[in-house]
Amino acid sequence: MEGVDWSDADAIGGLRIGDFACGTGALLSAVYEQIAVRHENAGGDAAALHPAMMEEVLYGCDVMPSAIHITGSTLSGMQPNVGFGQSRLYTMPYGRQEDGSVAIGSLELLQSSELMTLFNMSDPVLRTGSAGEETAAQVLVEAPDEGFDLVIMNPPFTSNTKHYDAGDGVLNAAFAAYNSTEQDQAEMSDLLNQRAKGTTYHGHAGMGSAFAELAHRKLRPGGIVAFVLPLTLINGSSWRKFRALFTTKYTDLTIVSISNDVNGMSFSSDTGMADCLVIGRKLEQGELPRLRSRFSTLQGRPMGFVQAMEFAKAMLETGAVRQLEDGPYGGTSIYSGDELIGEILDAPVDSYDGGWRAGRIVDTSIAQTAYSLSVGKLWLPGKQQAQEIPIASLNEVGRRGLHHGVIAVQSSGGPFVKSAASPTATYPALWNHDAAKETRMICNPDSQLIVRQGMETKAANVWSAASRSHLNLDFRFNSQPLAVAITESKSMGGRAWPNVIFTESSFDFAFAIWCNSTLGLLSFWWHSNRQHSGRGTTTITAIESLPILDLRALSDDQLATAQDIFEEFREKELMPAYMADADPSRALLDK
Repeated sequence: MEGVDWSDADAIGGLRIGDFACGTGALLSAVYEQIAVRHENAGGDAAALHPAMMEEVLYGCDVMPSAIHITGSTLSGMQPNVGFGQSRLYTMPYGRQEDGSVAIGSLELLQSSELMTLFNMSDPVLRTGSAGEETAAQVLVEAPDEGFDLVIMNPPFTSNTKHYDAGDGVLNAAFAAYNSTEQDQAEMSDLLNQRAKGTTYHGHAGMGSAFAELAHRKLRPGGIVAFVLPLTLINGSSWRKFRALFTTKYTDLTIVSISNDVNGMSFSSDTGMADCLVIGRKLEQGELPRLRSRFSTLQGRPMGFVQAMEFAKAMLETGAVRQLEDGPYGGTSIYSGDELIGEILDAPVDSYDGGWRAGRIVDTSIAQTAYSLSVGKLWLPGKQQAQEIPIASLNEVGRRGLHHGVIAVQSSGGPFVKSAASPTATYPALWNHDAAKETRMICNPDSQLIVRQGMETKAANVWSAASRSHLNLDFRFNSQPLAVAITESKSMGGRAWPNVIFTESSFDFAFAIWCNSTLGLLSFWWHSNRQHSGRGTTTITAIESLPILDLRALSDDQLATAQDIFEEFREKELMPAYMADADPSRALLDK
């Protein structure tokens, strides 16, 4: 918050800081503490500031009464001897209401600046003031659009969609709390879709994308937003609208991630997946976005508040930063004292369709090589110049196959039933992963498809998307060797191995040997979502923009050579992708 006179208590009292998914108030408490420190360092009295902070500055919302109670207690404890009136901490209406309607918590504020809570605030557990004066049955929540100087949140990540083959009885996981019925969940989901129509929200991205829209609406021009969000936001297709919003409406972007393993790759607790900090300043009227971001990758999660402050200070004090386009020289090192804690890389964020890919990378020179390769330049570390190489997106050279739900999920109209593999299958399919059977580029189908009665015509149409080439959607770099598998004859691609279809059958062989070379693996890694440790996932939609060797640029002789190479390697065992540097077969393939 630039331009604030931290010595002026009235100026600080005029700030508005909101967390619309505050939980137990950790983020609001951290902000309060920093404001108090700055005020004291500027000669102010933090105790005298306390009533204004509690009554006017800090807004916290959550659907759990107990969480709001803890938030109130924690913030009150900043100055336990100083009283105050009614705070701006609210338990939001959620689930089935007394009048028969449903409510979706803080996301109700997507349509309004004011909201009447429907909870009995006389219950002691719902009191939020220092003396517990609140006894009204209803409390008006006032959160004006463009009324906040800082919005800081770690919103829920839950997806509001049910996977095709989920069998846990949960219709909409995002609204399954408080023993809500399937009818409750369905109505709450419909209400969110209504409230969030035309916004950054996407069901597959999860609730975080809806809270991002809420933050944007509440933040004033020039205000700061700070999020903890899933790492998939940087290149997941369902986060495209979020990236578009932040690319065009914000500047001074910083994205911080952690390169550590599964035990320390997130700032949130117990999520089991990578997340990141996203910080940006909302554009003022007439201001243009920078269209770049600083991607800071830390080697590990800060161990406590003091170390986190040191890390933040080190990142802020880093001057000129090396760019993604500068070639394979690595990023700018971040030091805390004499300790190397990570790297910063300045990278473009204007490609919100293709995604931002420079987050959570240990060795940024690899990112620079991968980026160069994606734009048709082979630029290896130690080389002063790049070599041109024909690269195109997959959808320019071929086309991707069908989503597995369209093939064999009855509720989606799939004309097939998936069954066990058979050597005499009319409709074979490569469906699931089995790392032990996927060590060679030639793989056998693991399933067969049976036509549902009455759906013969549709089955024939779906089968027309069968092919020999299959792309790995959920690549476990730590156990799987193949980005692309080939079947002896055409087969249908399933959940793990969707089809890739070329008009030229000779392209299959060149596609397989390129994608399974080290350079092909590097391209896949760069394009994938690295939210989970040791894994590079993508989606049936996202594979369309995967950068591959432009097979159209190969001569007939080169395509024939590619087929010869494939035949040479079809029986060779390949080691898992992470061991590419130690794999003699992969080294020979690269050569």
